[in-house]
Amino acid sequence: MSPYLLTFLCTMFTFSLTCVGSAFVFPLKKEGKKIYTKMALGFAAGIMLSAAVFSLLLPALELAEKNGQIPQFPAVGGLILGAAFLIMLDKSLPHLHMWEKKPEGPRIELNRNVLLFIAITIHNIPEGIAVGVSAASAALTGNDSMMTEAMILSLGIGIQNIPEGTAVALPFFSSGMSKFKAFALGSLSGIAEPLAAMIIVSFVGVTVTMLPWFLSFAAGAMLYVVVEELIPEVHQDGHSDLGTLSVLSGFILMMFLDTALG
Repeated sequence: MSPYLLTFLCTMFTFSLTCVGSAFVFPLKKEGKKIYTKMALGFAAGIMLSAAVFSLLLPALELAEKNGQIPQFPAVGGLILGAAFLIMLDKSLPHLHMWEKKPEGPRIELNRNVLLFIAITIHNIPEGIAVGVSAASAALTGNDSMMTEAMILSLGIGIQNIPEGTAVALPFFSSGMSKFKAFALGSLSGIAEPLAAMIIVSFVGVTVTMLPWFLSFAAGAMLYVVVEELIPEVHQDGHSDLGTLSVLSGFILMMFLDTALG
């Protein structure tokens, strides 16, 4: 299968589940409690942590070894580059994290909801890169185990996109936005995944020897988002125990999917 077609199918699956999660704003009769958003973000953080290790870093090490490379070199190098890429985005784009009052990045006069939307979009870029790299690697190598890995990663990211989509739509609704607009923005935040995936696939197709670098690059980008944004947001304003349990639940679920089905 073409790397572009497989990547498109995988990321449209994850995007559709973001829409499903955002749609949960419609049954609500009042603003959602902050703890539910924190638990959803914690669950997403756990899945991303597990995916970075089991679906990206470990396959990068194995593929590098098969290619006759020193495995640790592309794994460490790609991880650093992935984190550096997200740091660059974080510093160059104005955005506002949930429950924060002061925006980050360049000082540009923008609506609070716009700044929040940009922050969420930045958050979703690593997920798209991860799914795109994994799918492209499977298509280019024709490796059955990597194909299974790509399917599992898409499933894991898709599952976490459901509560994440809800977590995105709820703050918009809570700020006074209509349910339809909150749903639309929550869904649109997920479009960053297929877009980022299709862009990264155009680079991945250059050479198979670079695949370990791209896999670890995706892992580094995901780890940066988890450590810099998700985990701190989960532990703000109390309820740290529930936040931690949510992170562990997401990690365990993704680890189970990867080890049981992979």
